[in-house]
Parts: sequence; structure tokens; C-alpha cells
Amino acid sequence: MKSPLDGWYDKAGVRTDPRRVMARELEEGKTLFPHTLIPYLDHPLVAALEPEERYRMTARHLYQYMQFTMHFETSVVNRAAERIANGTSGLPLPAATRLDAYKIYCDEAYHALYSLDVVEQVSGATGVAVPDYDFAPFLERLDGLGASVMPGETVLVQLLQVVVFETLVTSILKDIPKDQTVVGTVREVVRDHAQDEGRHHAYFAAFFKELWHDLSPALRERASRCLPELVSRSLTPDLVPVRGSLRAAGLDEAAVSEVLADVYAPDKTRDGIRASARHTFQLFESVGVLDVPGARDSFMSAGLL
Repeated sequence: MKSPLDGWYDKAGVRTDPRRVMARELEEGKTLFPHTLIPYLDHPLVAALEPEERYRMTARHLYQYMQFTMHFETSVVNRAAERIANGTSGLPLPAATRLDAYKIYCDEAYHALYSLDVVEQVSGATGVAVPDYDFAPFLERLDGLGASVMPGETVLVQLLQVVVFETLVTSILKDIPKDQTVVGTVREVVRDHAQDEGRHHAYFAAFFKELWHDLSPALRERASRCLPELVSRSLTPDLVPVRGSLRAAGLDEAAVSEVLADVYAPDKTRDGIRASARHTFQLFESVGVLDVPGARDSFMSAGLL
């Protein structure tokens, strides 16, 4: 069976892509991140700010995205990829599958490297300070679900986490490379990332089918009740950096709370989660996750179907 990682030595970004370096795009008036993908930028209280302040907010949004990517790739994806590669996933996997997991491990480390590289280049070119970023609360939110819903199944929860994330399809990876209003360095880095992630998506979709087939009926039931909340926690926006950016722009606490309540209303957030996870849900449907007794009701109760 052909692997999506076949040809990795000739196609992977870490093997073939050059370092993306800032050129003169900022002088040409291009943006650092598409304004359409920064949902709070058009809120009346933010739109009323000076252009220079909105520019700094755009830079901070880029930093947030790149820093999340950096931490997520190393702390979540590579944690699971290493388990698959070193034979501690609990599945009897062939050597080829384990070798492919190490290829993904290399890819993700490279994604983290160039994410931080972009942050440092943009900060140096713009003078916009990089806020502190704490990934620990997000990771605790993911791991805490496993501890409460599937105690004793730490490895399985970590594998489910990576399947969910690596089978999502977000507008960032799809839209930014095509947006000519964005500086070239950012577009190229996101394009590089998207090309690798297409192969990872195929790998983890196939891996999940093997994983699900190997689970006992009892574990399938527990996992099917965990997955809706795992999808929700994975895709619920982290508002701590957004709140900090709004404060840094000069908005007082009342204005910050108003912006967040308007832009990140529960209904809007659920719509965004459903859109980003549609391919993940199709994968779940194809392997029978939603056929487990009570599973479909759990997804519907979470507002995901």
C-alpha cells in the first residue's frame, strides 16, 4: 500500500525548502496577516483605532498564530508521533509506519523552527514587541479532558489528540498562500506548512482507522464520548492572547470584554468548529465512531452535528 510519506526525502519541506527571509514587502504596504482571518479587527471598537495600532494588533495576531504552531507541533504532535515511531503506541505497527512517524516528527520540528524564525524576523523588521506566550493552559485543557473522561488511557488520549488536529482543515493553511495582500515570507511559510500537512492528514486518517479497529468495544464507547469534547477544546479560540493584544492597543476592560463577547459568541464559535472539523467528522463517520451507541447523541449535544 502506497504511503503518503513516500518520496519524503525528495518532497518534505525540511529536505527541500529554503529559509524564507523577509525582503521589501513591508515597504510595499503588504499586511502581515489577512484581516479577514482576524475576527476582532472589524469590530467597531477596534476599527476606530488608529491605523498604526491596528497594524501592531495584526503583528501580534501573527505572533500568536506562529507561537501556537511552534508549541503545538513539538508538545502535542511530536509527543504522539514519537510514541508511534518508537513502538509505544500500543498498536502492532509495521516498521514502515513507524519510520513515517519519524518523518512527521522531523517535519513538525522544522515547522516549529521556521515559525519562531518568522516571529523574530517580523519583530526585527517592524519593531512590534513579541508578547509572552504561555502554551501550558492549552495543553492542560487537552490533557485534563483525558484525565477526567478517560482515566488510565493517557497514550490513547494523546493519539486521539493528534488525529483530531492533523485531520482538521483550517482556512489559514488554505487561504493565506493565495492572498497576495500578505507579505511573501508569511505566505511562503504557510504554503510550505500546508504542503507537509497534506501528507500528514492522509497518514493520520489511515492511522486512525487502524487505531479504531484495534480498540475493544468498551474503549470505543469511552473514546466516542471523549471525542466531541476533545474537538471542542482543540478548536475553541484561546482568548488570553487576544485579550492581551486588545489591552495593549489601549482598550479598557469594559471595551475588551465587549469585543470578546461580540466576536466570540458561543454560536459563532460552534459554527467555526464545525467548519474546521468537517473532514475529521467525515473520518469518524467512515470508521463507525458515530455508530457506537450514544456517540451521535454526544456529538449533537456538543453542537457539532
